[in-house]
Amino acid sequence: MPDISFPARLDDRRLLALLQEDVPHGDLTTDSLPLRARRAEMAFHARGPLRLSGIEEAARLLTLCGATATLAHASGESLGHGTELLRGQGPAAALLRAWKVAQTLVEFMSGIAGATATMVDALRQAGFGCPVACTRKSPPGTRALAALAVRDGGGILHRLGLSETLLVFPEHRALLAPEDWPGCLAGLRERQPEKRLVVEVGSAEAALEAAAAGAEVLQLERFSPAELAALRDRLRAAGLQPRLAPAGGVTLANAVDYARSGADLLVTSSPYFARPAEVQVSLRQI
Repeated sequence: MPDISFPARLDDRRLLALLQEDVPHGDLTTDSLPLRARRAEMAFHARGPLRLSGIEEAARLLTLCGATATLAHASGESLGHGTELLRGQGPAAALLRAWKVAQTLVEFMSGIAGATATMVDALRQAGFGCPVACTRKSPPGTRALAALAVRDGGGILHRLGLSETLLVFPEHRALLAPEDWPGCLAGLRERQPEKRLVVEVGSAEAALEAAAAGAEVLQLERFSPAELAALRDRLRAAGLQPRLAPAGGVTLANAVDYARSGADLLVTSSPYFARPAEVQVSLRQI
């Protein structure tokens, strides 16, 4: 079995926190059985096709518990049913401690990666190169895992947090005087010249106004593909060419329709709620 020696992308502090959550005071069942001197081998296999994600983190979880781990494949690979992913050896108690955390992590992350990859592949097969950009709206506490999984699926990250991008929401505008709105957008561009100015809009009129005020990307909240196409025509007629990013309700079912209507990128949270992949874990004494 080949050893794919890629390091875990999450640091040990985060991985240890996952273990601490699952085993806060020891493994009561394992510690109460006569297993202290037993050694075992654990193997992970794909139970169905998957886009692999999180396998390096799973391997590191095994080693943090006192076992050894050998990888057969790396995150980002598309694999078939029955493919061996990871094999670990060591004290039975160490493998049992890491077992469910490692398995669940790979299943959760591979589910997100697979859903992202399916959307990206659908776009490419239809002849479109627009990126699939996933938002920061993953379930609380999972953002670091979700971000890795999105990249393993061939997607990009829309924004990981409020510190990295300029994205003006209608909620921001509601707190500003109407006459200050154009000047505020111009001020943002002056104060943050390295950042693109992104403005979320909920209507064609708001989109035209924001584009005229200097918005470089329009995040189109709940626009249908037909509404996006009509807006693009109106913007072009006005001599405006911001990038158009539909958001809210973008799924695999309509991704190609949005691309066909002229979207420059797709903003979505749907991969975060995909069904987890299935990974079979077997354990034997050695």
